[in-house]
Amino acid sequence: MEQVLIVIAVIAVLGVGGGAILLAPLVRSRRRPPPEPPEALPGRPSGSGLAGTVTREAPPAAEPGAVAEPGAPPAIPAERPPPSAGRMVRLRGRLARSQSALGSVLLSLLSSDRLDEQAWEEIEDTLITADMGVVPARQLVERLRTEVKVGGTRDLAELRALLRADLIEAIGPDMDRSLHTRRHGDRPAVVLMVGVNGTGKTTACGKLARALIGDGQSVLLGAADTFRAAAADQLQTWGQRVGATVVRSDKDGADPASVAFDAVSEGISRGVDTVIVDTAGRLHTKAGLMDELGKIKRVISKQAEVDEVLLVLDATTGQNGLRQARVFAEVVDVTGIVLTKLDGTAKGGIVVAVQRELGVPVKLVGLGEGPDDLAPFEPAAFVDAILGG
Repeated sequence: MEQVLIVIAVIAVLGVGGGAILLAPLVRSRRRPPPEPPEALPGRPSGSGLAGTVTREAPPAAEPGAVAEPGAPPAIPAERPPPSAGRMVRLRGRLARSQSALGSVLLSLLSSDRLDEQAWEEIEDTLITADMGVVPARQLVERLRTEVKVGGTRDLAELRALLRADLIEAIGPDMDRSLHTRRHGDRPAVVLMVGVNGTGKTTACGKLARALIGDGQSVLLGAADTFRAAAADQLQTWGQRVGATVVRSDKDGADPASVAFDAVSEGISRGVDTVIVDTAGRLHTKAGLMDELGKIKRVISKQAEVDEVLLVLDATTGQNGLRQARVFAEVVDVTGIVLTKLDGTAKGGIVVAVQRELGVPVKLVGLGEGPDDLAPFEPAAFVDAILGG
């Protein structure tokens, strides 16, 4: 009997000890190590940047003949943008297709058998319809009328030469249309793009970056349009195409001025030639948004000079575009105009009207949807396109 009790006791002791041994791994498995601290966002030190900005590097281009690894994302093909010089002349044929109607009407009226008062009024009306404005149109007609009367010419070639010279004079051949995009000292040139929604402002930023890189400059893009997520993505795509770094926010509704500040800071540290800052397409009737635009410029100015403030206007908007231009000019010192969608309108007179309204030149024109269709504005080439020659 005693032997039976001893065996039972041994079994009980072993059972308790074995249970503890079996439970030990379960207890230990519940004691997890503390999580590691999160890594800093790529492109900026941890905790830096009021807007939570990140620097997006353009992925390296694929080597010729290289084979991508299975499952790897496709490499973005390398692009070598052509230089900006001579683009206006190369694109003149495209512009002439939509603008030549204006020139045809003017030349037809000038060469008519009876160049009487009614004919001159029709010429003036044609220019006004082309959005040149009443005063500029009247001045051009008076000048042309005097030249025809004094010279007594009715030859079509001579009339065309007179009209060409007067149109170029109205556009302003002596205005400084150069873009200040060259690095000065230890600071990059800063270009601020402004304008209302739908004018093609973000696209103009990407095309300008492409043109500058084609001219051998280095460019950084700042996505300060934080109200429209698609704008930053669109700018990112442009940067990837041409190898331009993009600074953008990883927060919805981030402070645009902070993003612009971080973009310029990054441009300074990287030693780039030009920083192009895209801003939200704000409505010119909303005072709060316009005040914010002024804030962006003031914040940038604390570390670098704003060399260009380019106002992007849709060439098809006519007088409404002029109203937009007036309000923007009151908030920031506009240095130049970018006229987009000029290829799709016969209202080329807007060039004269907007320059007269603001006293600043049209510096760039959009002549199509292609990536290389943004061209430096050249008055003579533009007038030749209007007149179809």
